[in-house]
Amino acid sequence: MKIMGYRRPNGKIGIRNHIVVLPTSVCASETATRISNLVEGTVALTHQHGCCQVGADHQQTVRTLIGLGNNPNVGAVLVVGLGCEGVEPTFIAEEIGKTGKPVEMITIQGCGGTLKTIEKGTRILKNMAQKILNMPREEVDISEITLGIECGGTDTTSGIAANPAAGTASDMLLNYGGTAMLSETTELIGAEHILAKRAVNDKVAQKLLDIVKKTEERAMSLGVDIRGSQPTPGNIEGGVTTIEEKSLGCIYKAGSAPIQGVLKYGEPPEDKGFYVMDTPGQDIESITGMLAGGAQVIIFTTGRGTPTGAPIAPVIKITGNSNTFKNMIDNIDINAGKVIDQGVSIKQVGKEIFNEIVSVCNGKLTKAEILKHREFGIYKIAPTF
Repeated sequence: MKIMGYRRPNGKIGIRNHIVVLPTSVCASETATRISNLVEGTVALTHQHGCCQVGADHQQTVRTLIGLGNNPNVGAVLVVGLGCEGVEPTFIAEEIGKTGKPVEMITIQGCGGTLKTIEKGTRILKNMAQKILNMPREEVDISEITLGIECGGTDTTSGIAANPAAGTASDMLLNYGGTAMLSETTELIGAEHILAKRAVNDKVAQKLLDIVKKTEERAMSLGVDIRGSQPTPGNIEGGVTTIEEKSLGCIYKAGSAPIQGVLKYGEPPEDKGFYVMDTPGQDIESITGMLAGGAQVIIFTTGRGTPTGAPIAPVIKITGNSNTFKNMIDNIDINAGKVIDQGVSIKQVGKEIFNEIVSVCNGKLTKAEILKHREFGIYKIAPTF
């Protein structure tokens, strides 16, 4: 199947054509935002990290920032640093530059303050925009698409209708040779043994079991009951009673494909097929990880209703609750509640979701995009020092 996309110098395919202003630390985030605000077609990925992080936490932030710049939906990148942060701006720019896309780097200290940085950055972005934003789409194969799969604001209808339909759509993409990834390790607890049976080998199965075990251990090490957070109060009000029940509904999003591998947060897949990424259950941080892993489009199921979008990829919102669809029609793209109250099959709704993915890949804007929902957050795994 063919779609229309943007071919990057490294051969990857974007379905959007963003120019990203990427601050390497919180100290440069406000300046990055001010630069981006002056140039149409650009977006700043502001965050609170990048300095005083150590070990795996530091490495994860570096990996995530590079992955975001590498995402095929990004046509060019301006890296903005303070000049003395732990995440080295030159290194980030050089790694993103390996994709062949236009990348430039400036620092606030190197430019002589924020005003001079804003002036220089704006001129750089203007030149990038004149080149990148006029790029034409070309015909490409849908097998080049990596789909991220998310759920949030779950209720009982998610596991009954929306998640199985999303899993069907994922299977359809995989049948065309594409790639998909399931996130939210927290929401695999109690169902991980079921998913592990679909692993392509024992090593992958054990890795899946290990990430769930480590998530449980991390919660217990804090001396608190994870059930204060999972299921959330909204999940419980929506009829989800236990973390295991939530997980059993969550894994329906995984469809039926074999699991090729387990990815670190922000790690891109090495090959085609279906993967699990180790992310938190917090929706925005989870989506950010999949974007850093190369996902060009996200499908997001929600029973209770959530408007969450993303800054560099379209997010297609799906609900299994017809009342939620009516109540939040400005935010939800697809009503999978038809499975419950109209007798429409899961296969039919799954095909509807897949067709929507194709339309969005070809340029159709999601409701989250139209309303400029660009929620963004990087997962942090250790204290700041």
